[in-house]
Order: sequence, then C-alpha cells, then structure tokens
Amino acid sequence: MTVDVGQFAGELLLRGDAGYESARIGRIFNRRLSDRQPAAVLRATTERDVILGVRLAREHGWQVAVRSGGHSWAQWSVRDNALVIDLAGLREMAYDEGTGIARVSPAVQGGSELAPFLAGRGRFFVGGHCPTVGLGGFLLQGGQGWNARGWGWAAEYVDAVDVVTADGELVRADSRRNTDLYWAARGAGPGFPGVVTRFHLRTLPAPGHVAQTVQAFHLRDFDEVMTWLHEVHSTVADTVEIVALTKTDRTLCDEPVLLVTGVALVADEAEADRVLAPLRTNPALDRALLVVDAAPTTMDEQRARQLVDNPDGHRWAVDNAWLSGPVERVLPAMRRAYTTLPNDKAFTIWFSMAPVRRLPDMAFSLQSEIYLASYVLWEDEADDGTCQAWLREVMADLEPVTIGQYLGDSDLSRRQVRFMSEESWERLQDICARRDPGGLFAGYLAGPDGARNVNHWI
Repeated sequence: MTVDVGQFAGELLLRGDAGYESARIGRIFNRRLSDRQPAAVLRATTERDVILGVRLAREHGWQVAVRSGGHSWAQWSVRDNALVIDLAGLREMAYDEGTGIARVSPAVQGGSELAPFLAGRGRFFVGGHCPTVGLGGFLLQGGQGWNARGWGWAAEYVDAVDVVTADGELVRADSRRNTDLYWAARGAGPGFPGVVTRFHLRTLPAPGHVAQTVQAFHLRDFDEVMTWLHEVHSTVADTVEIVALTKTDRTLCDEPVLLVTGVALVADEAEADRVLAPLRTNPALDRALLVVDAAPTTMDEQRARQLVDNPDGHRWAVDNAWLSGPVERVLPAMRRAYTTLPNDKAFTIWFSMAPVRRLPDMAFSLQSEIYLASYVLWEDEADDGTCQAWLREVMADLEPVTIGQYLGDSDLSRRQVRFMSEESWERLQDICARRDPGGLFAGYLAGPDGARNVNHWI
C-alpha cells in the first residue's frame, strides 16, 4: 500500500514502521494493554492533518478512531485495522477576557494544564478529578467533573465545537449551526460521528474559598455511616461535593477505611463552615479514626491527592453504576464493593448527585442520585484474573439497584449497560446515519453486536 506521508505536518506511521508500536500504545494510561492492531497511527499536529487523515481513511477503506488524552479504561482508540488519529500534537489553549470562553484542543489535560492556565486569570473550569485526563474524551462522555451535583456536567459548559466530519470538512457546531453535532458532542462519547479538534468552553469565576471535611471510619461502621449519608446528602448545599470512598490508607489503619468527604467551593470561610455543617451530624463521629472539619484547602492540593490515587504505570479494571432505590436495598447491594477490596491500591467511590438536576437537551441523558464506581489497579499481569473477577462480581451485586452507567468509567466490550435515555439513543442513531452513513468512525467498542444501550440482565 502506498501512502503519501509527506502531506502531513505531523507523523503517519503504518503497521510495521519503526515507531508504530510506541504510537499504538505509548500514550495509553491503562497498561493492561490491548493487542488490537490499527492499520496506522497519525500523530496530528494541525487541523489540516486531521482533515487529511479522515480523507485518507476514506480512500483506503479504514475506519477512524480518535485519541485525546489516552485515559479510556477500555482503550477505545486502539482499534483493529483503523486509522488512529492521535490529537496530542494539537496544543491550543486560549482565553477570551470579554466572553469568558476558553478555546482548547482535545488532548489538553483539564487539571494539569487548563486549570493553572485559567487560575492565573481568576477563572475555573469543571474538569475531571484526575489532573492528567484529556478534555476530549472527558467532555464527549458528559464530563463528571468537580462538584457535578451543583455546577452540572462539564459538557453543559461546551459553547461550541469545531468538528471534522466524515466528509473531511471542518465545521463549527453550536446552538445555531450544525445543532445535531452540537447535541451529540455533549454525551455521545466514542459514538460521536466526527473528530472534535477544538472545544469552546464557558468558564466560571474561581472559588473564593475551598474547604474540606474528611471523616475516616473502620469498615465495621459502614452500614451506620452510609445509611446516615443516604438520608442526609440531598439536604447538603449544592456548593459541596460529597464523596464516600473505601481505600487503604496506612497512615490511618492497616486495613481499608471508609472516608466521608465534603469539599466546599464557596465565597469565604464563613460560608464553608455553614455548608459543611450537616456532615457534623454523622452518628459515628465519636468512633472516627480521623476528623478534619471545614479545613482550608486548595484545588492544587485536591488534584495532588488525585494523582496519588491514580498513578501511572498500572494495569486497571474499572466499572460503575448509577444507583437508585431505598437505602435498605442499595446498601446491601454495594456492601461487597466497599468492604472486600482485592488489594491495597483499589478503591470504590460513592458520589452524591442529589438532588438530581434537570439536564439540558444533550446526548448525555442518564443519571441518578448516586454514582458508584470501583477502580482496581495492580502491576503484575498474574493478578489480572483475580482483579477482574472481583470487579465483575461486585458489579453483579449492584444490578438490582442499577439503572445504567456513565460512559467515562465503562467498558462496553465486557459488559453492556445502558448509558443514555432511549429517546437520546434513537436520536443519536439517526444523527450517525445522516452524518456518517458509511460507518467511517469506529464508534463504541462493544463486541460483535455493537453497543445496544441496554442493561444486559434485563
């Protein structure tokens, strides 16, 4: 096969070329690596490269897969016989003082790069918790960022996207132009029928004060603490991010502990003290291993903690569920995910989304009052079977109270779970049929039958 590599400002590597293997997997965060073999990898450095790449794929009968930050647990960008367009070389990051809009390339890291860029201008964006997550996949999947329960999903802050279509044309999509692509870009994830080359993002004023409450407990207090939290979390002010997690912290205990955390992003110290006050009603506080009450912190400190919990160079298995139901049903279903971690690096999080906000008209369309995700990480390949089996079993426990899942922590090739409303799913299929009738874009990695947007146990 003859391909004119000279037409690209970036680098095109065909299967068999020197450097191909590094281009295939070098930027993949999950080191439990796929053996899928793309036809080629294009390391794009300009929008023109992306346009030419899409046209090249059409000419050669390849599908197109896109890589932004490389954090997809399922490694959606590594697809057999496809052209992988790697966007790491697109490095735009700009801010308009007049509009408060930031323009960013998809591979820009929300915490490590965009956050300090905006902080210097007194602004803030609701990016992902792990600082090294690229904005592209994060935003396309809906964007579960800082204080989503109060400020909303990051996709709600997308003002416009620049998109290379299946025809190899660059278009702007927003609330007035190419509205179908704008709708799909906010929640379709890897099912989006195009390549986003630029996001235009509304930003927020930086919080005047950040404070945290942290309470640590032995796991024997799990039932009492989580019953209380289920009863109280919807009453807490929506300026507080509420998370309960089980992890191993040997500064506290040699065994895993339950942590209840509240991060207030508010105007001042007095407001932080007020909005975090409901967490002081925890009935198990007298047995806590640690209590930090409304202590000042910074977003930099919060992101540094996230980096410790999400280290490089590990093998990962991750899954999640949107939970709904009375506490007497939900609590037993989630108990094993919380009290039987398979190793001392794994952790499970419970994320409050209550009271559930009404979503705008966008592809992201499924949520509930509780988000639960389990993250298993390890280093030795010999542990693959044990770690994956544990995750599979705890997710099965959750099925009776699961309404669906969030794409950002999913692997549809391993487990089919609903991730958007039925109406939105049908609408997305219509958009893809019009915008990409030949199936140029690889879409969801979901086994031989493709994604079905169903809970497999029903």
